[in-house]
Amino acid sequence: MSFDLKIDWASHKAASYACKNWHYSKSVPVGKLVKVGVWENKIFIGVVLFGRGANKNMLKPYSLNADQGCELVRIALTNHIAPVSKIMSIAISYLKKSNPKLELIVSYADSNQGHHGGIYQATNWIYAYTSKLDALIVNGKQVHRKTLYSRYGHSSVDKLTAAGFKVEKLSGQGKHCYLMPLNKNIRKKIIPLSKPYPKRVKKQALENHSNTGRCDSDPHAPIQDDC
Repeated sequence: MSFDLKIDWASHKAASYACKNWHYSKSVPVGKLVKVGVWENKIFIGVVLFGRGANKNMLKPYSLNADQGCELVRIALTNHIAPVSKIMSIAISYLKKSNPKLELIVSYADSNQGHHGGIYQATNWIYAYTSKLDALIVNGKQVHRKTLYSRYGHSSVDKLTAAGFKVEKLSGQGKHCYLMPLNKNIRKKIIPLSKPYPKRVKKQALENHSNTGRCDSDPHAPIQDDC
């Protein structure tokens, strides 16, 4: 099926609508964002969002400063014809053209949401590591301990429970970290960090995860069959 794909800057209103209606998190990332909009056959179908990310030390292992790298923090799309990989690749090219100092993009696939990063593997991102799990389920939603500490001054299960929250501990791995170098020099630097791609989680392990038709990337982007 043919389609006309257009990439351009999106307004905050458009990005907010896409995240809240077409992404399983139903939320817009905090902080300054670069908002790339996507139109298919002249119809707005979503956004690809880039930001500095929640981890202030994200770029430190690669000897880059805050202006030289960013995180892909959301891919929020409604029904579409174009492959997510094509949409993501064009959005990255659009970002790179407007920000020539950028050298690296970081993104994450959350294994606890059933994601292994298939969309990154399909587009030749470099797999670096799997982070330690550092989150809790609070009132049915996964919340990072740093976020809890910022909100309440602690991340104690006992204290949160005493305050009336329903809290569950998460078990398993954290997030798979993927890297997209934007020039030859940074690629040469991070290639030695490359590890074998993690495998797709077996279907049985995903039964408790809702499939909203979206994939993962911080932990956010459309959950598709190849994620």
